[in-house]
Amino acid sequence: MSTLDAQRPSVADATEGLSRSPRTSWLGRLGGHQGRNWWFLAFVAPFIIGLLLFVYIPIVWSAYLSFFDARNTVTPTKFVGLANYRYLLGDPLFRNSLLTFIGFSAFIVPLTFVASLSLALLLDGIKTGQAFFRSVFFIPTAVSYVIAAMIWRLAFFSGTRFGLANSLLRSMGGENVNWLGGTNQWYWLVLVSLRLWLQAGFYMILFIAGLNKIPVETYEAAALDGATGWRRLRWITLPQLRATSVAVLMLLLIGAFQAFDEFFNTLGSMGSYPPYARPPLVHLYLVSLGGGQQDLGLGGAGTMIITALIVFFGLLQNWLVTRSERKEGNR
Repeated sequence: MSTLDAQRPSVADATEGLSRSPRTSWLGRLGGHQGRNWWFLAFVAPFIIGLLLFVYIPIVWSAYLSFFDARNTVTPTKFVGLANYRYLLGDPLFRNSLLTFIGFSAFIVPLTFVASLSLALLLDGIKTGQAFFRSVFFIPTAVSYVIAAMIWRLAFFSGTRFGLANSLLRSMGGENVNWLGGTNQWYWLVLVSLRLWLQAGFYMILFIAGLNKIPVETYEAAALDGATGWRRLRWITLPQLRATSVAVLMLLLIGAFQAFDEFFNTLGSMGSYPPYARPPLVHLYLVSLGGGQQDLGLGGAGTMIITALIVFFGLLQNWLVTRSERKEGNR
């Protein structure tokens, strides 16, 4: 054997070196090429940990506490079974709060949907200043609900003669209106206009993103067939926005269930709420945290009831959308 052959490493030595290489170890394979998986995990882990600590674990623990008598403590003390659920479902005020949600949703969901879609269509049709108008309509989404509610209550609809709404009414020959008090139902205008101002810009951006995905060639082909105006919107734009529309409706429905800040900060200052002006979250807050006690078992039961209703309406909406798609597919 020559000197060159003696210095050349054998196949066994090379294989042993590869097995010891960190690139081929299980830890190296798990990390991926150049450790990209570890970098991905380093960026994603804080969000996953945050979701677990502040969303999923509290939901599971709230469901667990709903079967116990847990007052002023997060530790269950006495098992009561379904007593918390029976108490809430038998409470007339809680049932009225569900009616409040239905009435509020009947106004705010379709109104916000139409307003955000209309804004998206208007901005999609203009050629100049799109970025400016998008920013103008989107900025309200960055405003805190608490701050917006205080502005609506103290400046716009304060009920005094110096409030913006009453000033406009007097300029048109009207009289002052007590928007948030008395026996009238004008507070619904305050609540709906507040949430509409805060939310329309966000859902407008979602619709604009959906409009940008529609190929230009589709509109050009439709124009050659004479589809313009309402026919173009009915047969081209709206069907192409079906997925976005379903997502927007679901988010609006969930947001209506979560209504709290506008009701609590506009009507709560009066000491008592007008009839049908306590949505579920406000009622649960007053019942479970009112009077200086923290009845977390009762609050957990209410949370589970609201979650079940959200899941029910979500499944119902998904069933209705799927059914309409099948009908259109069979035509």
